[in-house]
Amino acid sequence: MTDSIEAPWKPKYNPWLIALTVTLATFMEVLDTSIANVSLPHIAGNLSASQVESAWVLTSYLVSNAIILPISAWLSTIIGRKRFYMSCVALFTVSSFLCGLAPSLGMLIFFRILQGVGGGGLQPSEQAILADTFAPAKRGMAFAVYAMAVVLAPAIGPTLGGYITDNYNWRWIFYINVPIGLISLFLTNRLVEDPPFLKREQERRRGIRADYVGLGLITIAIASLQIALDKGQESDWFSSRWITSLVIVAAYAFAIWIVWEWHHPNPVVDIRLFKRRNFATAMFFSFTVGIVLYGTTFMIPQFLQVQLGYPAVVAGEALAGGGFIMIMVLPFVGTMVSHVDPRKMMAFGFVSISAAMYYMSTLFSLTMDFRAAFLMRTLQMFGLAFVFVPQNVLAYVGIPREKNNQISSMNSFMRNVGGSIGIALISTSIARIAQHRRSTMVAHMTPGSPAYENMVGGLSQTFAHQGATGVDGTRQAYGLLSFIIDRQATTLAYVEVISILAVIIFCLVPFLLIMKRNRAAISGDTAIH
Repeated sequence: MTDSIEAPWKPKYNPWLIALTVTLATFMEVLDTSIANVSLPHIAGNLSASQVESAWVLTSYLVSNAIILPISAWLSTIIGRKRFYMSCVALFTVSSFLCGLAPSLGMLIFFRILQGVGGGGLQPSEQAILADTFAPAKRGMAFAVYAMAVVLAPAIGPTLGGYITDNYNWRWIFYINVPIGLISLFLTNRLVEDPPFLKREQERRRGIRADYVGLGLITIAIASLQIALDKGQESDWFSSRWITSLVIVAAYAFAIWIVWEWHHPNPVVDIRLFKRRNFATAMFFSFTVGIVLYGTTFMIPQFLQVQLGYPAVVAGEALAGGGFIMIMVLPFVGTMVSHVDPRKMMAFGFVSISAAMYYMSTLFSLTMDFRAAFLMRTLQMFGLAFVFVPQNVLAYVGIPREKNNQISSMNSFMRNVGGSIGIALISTSIARIAQHRRSTMVAHMTPGSPAYENMVGGLSQTFAHQGATGVDGTRQAYGLLSFIIDRQATTLAYVEVISILAVIIFCLVPFLLIMKRNRAAISGDTAIH
């Protein structure tokens, strides 16, 4: 009897205790991807570094994190999933403590690389543990708990990071990981265990030569891509030879890696899983959701801070509503996914997100208040709750359970890569569209135009009443007009980008017809994957 049809394995301890245990470390790791964002100016000042140099604190973490994601399934199988998970937690905890002690920017970046390596294996390991711990009929609720950590953590990260930095010291954004990590290690050691079929797979692979070529190729590809995406806008993309070279290296390495892994008998990543339509479609959805989720998480605080002058903490609080609405809705979604066709739930989610994004485009303005920003994020995340859990459930349909590690690692990898690409594309699009809009607006403000002359004259008189001379008043009027045009052009760019994202999300609905329904979970048959 094969693993796919034998009696289901049950853990010794309550599955919900296991779920909360592994979610604890994942929440800590996801929180760390955003908590340092608002602290960069303080880190740069304290360590005598420039803002550009301090940005490597984020880039280094993202690069090492992205590299470990696709190979975490292979590592879990080779050394055992529990051992791998605990190793990741231990490395993340120790490196977090060292980040807090870092005496220089160089040492901080090095410790952040180690932190990213440890953190990269936590999300996929948790997903795989949940998939094996819970029967298909109860898996939706388990993934809802996981989703709470993945979505809530980046929502509160900027707010928490800003509070800690303002009231204590930036080093404490790393120190807070230490007690959580120690608790996670203790509970994981006591509660979590590897299922028998995973142990058999580990025994089968013992003595098999590791795929070092595949490891090397995927490391080069991801590192090159991540650095190019993170530094592309700063270096004006393909006008920079460095960025162009990185993109070419990433493309070639990915292409060679795909061919190599397809023909390798024991690949690091089993890309043959993409032949299964549920898995392939779920990964496409994960990639697209990553673009929208991380992209808007980047857009909203940036607009509030740069265009409206909000403090970092207040801008972070505008995202908090989305996290809290997810906490309220996810338990309902997790329960319903075992009784309702997950594809219908995802269709509702995509339409809701698209409608929320369109509504966001009508709210974005220079007169927008905090309430509007809070509301539009909340509406967007409401729809995401109906996508996140069903997408995770459907990804496992028709896949042998010994491949659960592969599914979870690829799911996290696709979402994170989508997020990196989304942030890069959105930031570039905003800059380019704003530039085009500004050129159009300036073209209509020519000297000699009555409206233009009246505006300049009115502003000059205002500055003259405030004590400016005639020449200085006119100069200040031109400067203020330029500032106003820049703000309006940028705001229009935000509106246009959000409208495009709304259309993209709506266009995902027809792709749901490709996926198969999770009949095992709906019927309550827990013995079949």
